[in-house]
Amino acid sequence: MHDLSPMARFGGLLATDLRDVTSDPSALESAGFWAVSADFEGRLVCARFGRVRAEPVPAPVPGAWRGPVAGDWKSSLDRAAYTEGVRRIREHIAAGDVYQANLCRILSAPLREDTAPAAPADVDALTALLARGNPAPYAGTIRLPAHGVEIATASPELFLRRAGDVVESGPIKGTGRTEADLLEKDHAENVMIVDLVRNDLGRVCAPGTVTVPDLCVVEKHPGLVHLVSTVRGELRTAAGWPELLAAAFPPGSVTGAPKSSALRIIDFLETAPRGPYCGGIGWVDADRRTAELAVGIRTFWVDRTAGNDGRGGAVLRFGTGAGITWGSDPEGEWRETELKAARLLAVASGTYVPGA
Repeated sequence: MHDLSPMARFGGLLATDLRDVTSDPSALESAGFWAVSADFEGRLVCARFGRVRAEPVPAPVPGAWRGPVAGDWKSSLDRAAYTEGVRRIREHIAAGDVYQANLCRILSAPLREDTAPAAPADVDALTALLARGNPAPYAGTIRLPAHGVEIATASPELFLRRAGDVVESGPIKGTGRTEADLLEKDHAENVMIVDLVRNDLGRVCAPGTVTVPDLCVVEKHPGLVHLVSTVRGELRTAAGWPELLAAAFPPGSVTGAPKSSALRIIDFLETAPRGPYCGGIGWVDADRRTAELAVGIRTFWVDRTAGNDGRGGAVLRFGTGAGITWGSDPEGEWRETELKAARLLAVASGTYVPGA
């Protein structure tokens, strides 16, 4: 039987020996090493672990992960619904309601646990596969089955990094197979979100300290490229994790601008909760006053509350989306969501072939 004891893995760190679980962000200012999962809808789970050691992601063990059948993935928005959603957002832009909004869809497939009931799906085994098939700078695992958190992320995007009073965000906007695919629309979208993140951090940072050291830098990731910027500031003396999360969450790159208007449009158009997708996933070391939270994109999570057929069972979920601007082409945005998902779904379903 697989060991599904509580643990968290980020980069070369493995955290075990669960000591405490809370939804109170002020706990992140106290002592200890915390794994943090913040759902897009606002559910916060902070888990303090007693042991943290350096340990690389282990090599995949054949048969340790039995992912969904490749053809079983279902989308919360099909192609017609998604492209219609893009058109609706463009209408909102034309009406002056919003400048940009992120439209996402959730992919779900039943996990193949029926033939091996003594071996429930282990997201850490999926993390081992992702580390080889889709390496990412903010990859990680949070495994807390008793608290409904089983996440494997291959996120390329920094939500919040903290070193003392210095806080930094690395919004991604703009995606293509190659650098030549990046359009003027992608650069404009990135600049819009950088401005939004500057405003978010400005709410909790000392006046005059918020800067943009990098703007629209091309980063290469497995199978695609992104435009990435960096926004940095120094927290005000009285600002801690509760204030920082309240100001910055949910991440601007996966909502839109203005954020409040974009959230209303998202709530109307999307038909499934995003959950950990587009939330915040990472770690906080309260003793060293350091932290690194990723935007929960390129992220899988296990939902054990209901199967796709309504009869119960474990389901694997994954989100994909795109930022919609006036310059967006509905079919092009659909293809972007497909591009972002294709490699990772293949890894999770066991059909990924390196170099293919």
